[in-house]
Formats: sequence, C-alpha cells, structure tokens
Amino acid sequence: MNKRLLAKTFVELADNLVADFDLIDFLRLLTDRCVGMLGASAAGVLLADRDGALRVMAASDEQVRLLELFQLQNDEGPCLDCFRTGAPVIVANLSEESDRWPRFVAAAHRSGFGAVQALPMRLRDEVVGALNLFHAAPGPFEPDATPLAQALADVATISLLQQRTAHRSTVLNEQLQNALNSRVLIEQAKGKLAERRGIDMEQAFTTLRGYARAHNRRLSDLAREFIDDSDALPGLRS
Repeated sequence: MNKRLLAKTFVELADNLVADFDLIDFLRLLTDRCVGMLGASAAGVLLADRDGALRVMAASDEQVRLLELFQLQNDEGPCLDCFRTGAPVIVANLSEESDRWPRFVAAAHRSGFGAVQALPMRLRDEVVGALNLFHAAPGPFEPDATPLAQALADVATISLLQQRTAHRSTVLNEQLQNALNSRVLIEQAKGKLAERRGIDMEQAFTTLRGYARAHNRRLSDLAREFIDDSDALPGLRS
C-alpha cells in the first residue's frame, strides 16, 4: 500500500471537512483513491435520496457506473444488501453467490469483476449509502483493506454531514438532493461534450473535471453553464 498516497488522501478529506466543497468531485476523488490505494479494480458510491432510493453518485470509470445502475434497475446485488442491512458485504468470489444474485453476478462477470467489497456509509444508526470496491480477480482481500475502506467511507459520510445542525436529517436530505441534482447536470454535460468532441463519457468527465479544477470552478456550476451556453468557457467549447 502506498503510505504517502494514503496520508495525502486523509489530508484531502480533512480539507474538505473545513471548506465548502464540490460533493460530486469529492466522491469521485474518494473512488479514485480507493482504486489507487486498496488494490481495487474499480469503485463506486451509491447515496440515498430524500425518498430513501439509492442513486449512483460517483464511479471510478464508466463501466462500473453502468454496473451500479444495473444493480439498482434489477434491485439485486451486494451494494443494495449493504445499504439495507447497514453491514459490510464482503464477497471474495462472486461465482459462489450466483444463487443469491444471479443477474448481478452474470453482469459483474461480463464487466470483468470477480469479487466485491460493499461498505456502508453511516453515521451511528443512519445509513446514507454505500462505498463499493470491485476486483477483477476472485480471491482473499488484504487484511487491512476492508477496515481502511470502511474508514474512508466513514470519513466521507462525516464530510456529507459537516453542515449538520439540530435538524440533521433535514440538512442531510437537502445536501443529498442537491448532489443528485448536480449529478444529473454533470451527466448531461458529459454527454454533450462527448458528442461534440467524439470522445467517450469517461474522457468527457475527465475533461470537465480538469477544467473545473484548473479554473477553480465548482463542477456542477461548470456543467450547468456548458449545457446552457451561458459562459464563454474558453478552451472547453472548442
């Protein structure tokens, strides 16, 4: 494990605890770091909206985003079980769970994944989502990988609740709904940019994210302006 990257990640997470931050970009950073540090092939984050329905909020690549969507559409998979029970779901060999999640296991194998770790994002007894790590090859996980992934999930949950007040549940619902609205804008901007430049959705997201960071812009604000053509955005519209 890259200890320098681990230290850098916790510094970045701590920075987000004391500053106004872009939630979508923050969650994407979380998935990227999980892949970089924990040996996962891909990672995704699901969060519940104000009605308690899970939504895909971040994914380390487009393939795993589609797999997460498949889980939600078919109401089947380890990430949903994790959210519903509030307990980790650790599967070292997905082939052994074909009876439990037949459609998900088949889809995961088609996507090139053979194992999964699903960790609850929770504060005390309140579960707000799940952090999901996918592995290409089946087999036992590193002993420290699951506790560390859970620690990252816990820190991310605290970040979501940093503005909490005495009415914490109301504040959380507003934060998550705003994040969901931002996710829709970003997906629309990705599609528009991908079509305009003839690139795939992952390249489009990387381009938008890089532009937002380079110009100190919130990713959701940038996406809205790109969709509405309300800003010049030099270098991005070409």
